[in-house]
Amino acid sequence: MESSHPSPIRDIKSFVLRQGRLTKGQQYAMEHYWPLYGVAAGETPLDWQQLFGNDAPLALEIGFGNGESLAAMAQAEPARNFIGIEVHTPGVGHLLHLIADQQLSNLRVMNSDAVQIIRQQIPAASLDRVQVYFPDPWHKKRHHKRRIVQAPFVSLLASRLCKGGLLHLATDWEDYAHHMADVMQASSDFKSCAADGAPFSPRPAFRPQTKFEQRGLRLGHGVWDLLYYKS
Repeated sequence: MESSHPSPIRDIKSFVLRQGRLTKGQQYAMEHYWPLYGVAAGETPLDWQQLFGNDAPLALEIGFGNGESLAAMAQAEPARNFIGIEVHTPGVGHLLHLIADQQLSNLRVMNSDAVQIIRQQIPAASLDRVQVYFPDPWHKKRHHKRRIVQAPFVSLLASRLCKGGLLHLATDWEDYAHHMADVMQASSDFKSCAADGAPFSPRPAFRPQTKFEQRGLRLGHGVWDLLYYKS
């Protein structure tokens, strides 16, 4: 029997749970659209064929924020299935509204701790792509241990990706970008998609720019994309 995880991950949370109040629209979405598009957390591995009704390639996004870019990707790639995990319920409610409004049959949502979901419910080698966009940089040095992109986490993702599957990281915090690069370059599970083996790649067309990102770029802020395939 396969181990649920190749090496232990310390249970240090990479997020602070600030739920905030749901808007009336988000509350409506949680009540009416969650039963249609939400997936409950649990301990049983998920059956993608049963969940989506097909065996299309599957992309997982960890921490999708308000979900607008994830909905845009699902709309642009109808032949691919998507599942998003977000711990903050207002963002989940917002994405549920987008799914219903755009009738996105290829997108499902989970509202829980991504690490626990991946450990317990994502079957081995079942993902074609994993996306981690703009995670909390935990910029103070004493908080760096909270950064989600660490060697054990990358190893966990490798076990859930199929051979040749893509891990796509993005950040607008330069120090975190180099931290990500160090972690990825040290992993024997992944190879850079850049032609010269460098850690950073141009933003691929399938990742939409968020409004926050566009504003940052206008102000001269950098954005770093790291694309690695499972070797």
